[in-house]
Amino acid sequence: MYYHSCDDLLKEHFKEHFYSLQAILKIPHQPKPNHLGNVAASALDVNCLSRAKLLILTQRFTFGPKEGIDNPAMVIAGETEPVSGPSLRMCVLKREEGETFGFNLRVQKGRQGHVFRQLQSCGVAERSGLNDGDRLLEVNEMFVDNMGHMEVARWIQVCGSQLCLLVLDGQAYDKAVSEGRDLRELAKTNRGEEWKPPRLCHITREASSGLGFSIVPVEGEEGKFSTSPVNGGAAQKAGVKKGDHLIWINGAMASELTHSAISKMVKKCNDHMTVLVIDSESEKSYARRKMPILPPMADAVSMPYQPRRLHLVLGSEGYGFLLRKEKTGAGRTVHMVREVVKGSPAELGSVKEGEVLLEVNGEPTGSLGHDEVVNKIRQSGQNVTLTTMPPQGQEFYTKLGLSPLLFCVNVTTGIPMEKREILITPELTVPPVEPQEDVQINPNVRLCVLQMGSVGFGFHLGSIQQKPGIFISQVTAGGPGQSSGLLQGDVVVEVNGQNVEKESVEDVILHVKKGGSSLSLLVVDQRGYEWLKKNEKPIKVNQLATTSEGEKNVSKAAEPPTE
Repeated sequence: MYYHSCDDLLKEHFKEHFYSLQAILKIPHQPKPNHLGNVAASALDVNCLSRAKLLILTQRFTFGPKEGIDNPAMVIAGETEPVSGPSLRMCVLKREEGETFGFNLRVQKGRQGHVFRQLQSCGVAERSGLNDGDRLLEVNEMFVDNMGHMEVARWIQVCGSQLCLLVLDGQAYDKAVSEGRDLRELAKTNRGEEWKPPRLCHITREASSGLGFSIVPVEGEEGKFSTSPVNGGAAQKAGVKKGDHLIWINGAMASELTHSAISKMVKKCNDHMTVLVIDSESEKSYARRKMPILPPMADAVSMPYQPRRLHLVLGSEGYGFLLRKEKTGAGRTVHMVREVVKGSPAELGSVKEGEVLLEVNGEPTGSLGHDEVVNKIRQSGQNVTLTTMPPQGQEFYTKLGLSPLLFCVNVTTGIPMEKREILITPELTVPPVEPQEDVQINPNVRLCVLQMGSVGFGFHLGSIQQKPGIFISQVTAGGPGQSSGLLQGDVVVEVNGQNVEKESVEDVILHVKKGGSSLSLLVVDQRGYEWLKKNEKPIKVNQLATTSEGEKNVSKAAEPPTE
């Protein structure tokens, strides 16, 4: 049967309930026809019908999207036993070309978090099971409840055409907040103890062993493929592990390909290939939650290009670079950085000649004209944040069908460029080996006290998109950072006595600036940090190695006041 509208469809599905709803909603009585779908729309009060739909959808039915199906199935919800704790819901949204997600995201004055409003009738959001007033916790497994509104909107924008939204209804959210529940931990628990994120691995062909892995079908499971990397080969170095399931290869979903087609893709690739993989146990977590595995959810430390988010402070003669609108070799029009002045804020901020400007203060520049971008930089006042990357990086992500802004890395600077080499993570190729539970690790916890010198504090901070924690990405030789005992790869736990484990790099920078010319950092080596967290051991000052008396005094003074 062809339905002219969403209302027609609802009438046909719910005709047995409609007349009982008349009395509840006080809808004027209509003669009962043979088929409710034949009742003229003009004979009904539209507002009453909307109320009927709302009553039916909220009291009689729940939406349960089936994996791989855009339009969710409607399921009658029976009486359920009350459960302890708030009930999280996963809503999977997929929009087609030219279609919107069909919701507005709002913030409420004086309150943390983000609330859904004005859902489009029968739109993508409503079909996924979202309701007006729902509160947003995660977008594609990134926790966003404590993030700024513009940052959340940006993340939604760069995620592409598919979103997995973890939500709570308004009442449950308010109750959880009033009870002091940790919403981040609640979301983490929803994934399960065995969950680990998928990995986006960029494999560069080696002369001796090629790509260094094979792909075989999983026996008895159609559309699933397993990987087997060569020990020490290119794939293993990129992060592929034995038994990983292949989800995505060079922009194509593996489940939509035959083994023969995948083999041809591998043979035809030139020097490199990008794959999305996940271990079989973690894959079960996604199947249980009825959600797809998407590149924006992945760890991506082996990707060859990562846009850098640079923080610049205005100098007496401006920022010290030119911006031009140019065409790349692929014919794409971009905003290109040119003529970076030596010794300028731009050079000190790690701005590089010939890179493409992707964002100004988190706002994408792709659709903006040259004058608009220049004005946004000028209107930023004394500080501006620019996101840049080489033009070949932009072309790389375009071919994969991904936004490069998914993989931004925050960079802090303060020393001349010729002395600096920005590092994304201490180990790019070989994933860190997790210590076994029965192996005792002695974490190298240190309180490092610094006084600002001619090159600043002499270290850089770094972070990886979608992964919590700030780390020391580089230490300047002979600088205050090295003298204090800072090491490349150290995880920053506290800044001037303030815990920063869950804060963004921008917030950590503010803590550093507040301290003026003095700074104390509580840090621990990465392996030790992971061991402490895995074994749920606190990182305290009393775990410090032997320190000087001066350091002990500073640590006491730096402890936050208690109320």
